[in-house]
Amino acid sequence: MFFKKSAKKSELLMKRNIVLNCSAADKEQAIRHAGELLVESGYVEKPYVDGMLARENKLSTCIGNSIAIPHGESEVKKKIICSGLVVMIYPDGIPWDSETVYLVVGIAAVGDEHLEILRNIVEKLDTPESVESLVRSGDANKIYNLFSGG
Repeated sequence: MFFKKSAKKSELLMKRNIVLNCSAADKEQAIRHAGELLVESGYVEKPYVDGMLARENKLSTCIGNSIAIPHGESEVKKKIICSGLVVMIYPDGIPWDSETVYLVVGIAAVGDEHLEILRNIVEKLDTPESVESLVRSGDANKIYNLFSGG
């Protein structure tokens, strides 16, 4: 169980929010898990999770390269306490529309910060090989350094 602790405003990704060896029956379960981590870490209020699912129902958050980036729809932006990420590795993959997803990055972003976060993810994981290498590494420090610029 994760401890309830408020996120620091400058702490976009906490190491404890990098979860390796996840499993989920479907994308809804994966989105709920990512959302719950965002809540438990103090980034968002609980209704944000429903907004993540509503967003997915309107438009898939699978961006290709075996990556999904679930985030809340505009209507739940007011439920964001501070910007934050959770990174979840699914070594066996999850069926996500017409693709299999191995990397799920849950996002809560204040204002337009999500655009910068998305851009960084796309730049750093721009090939199937880069995603596969990250997923197979099983190294939380490598993942943390990639996402935090370390």
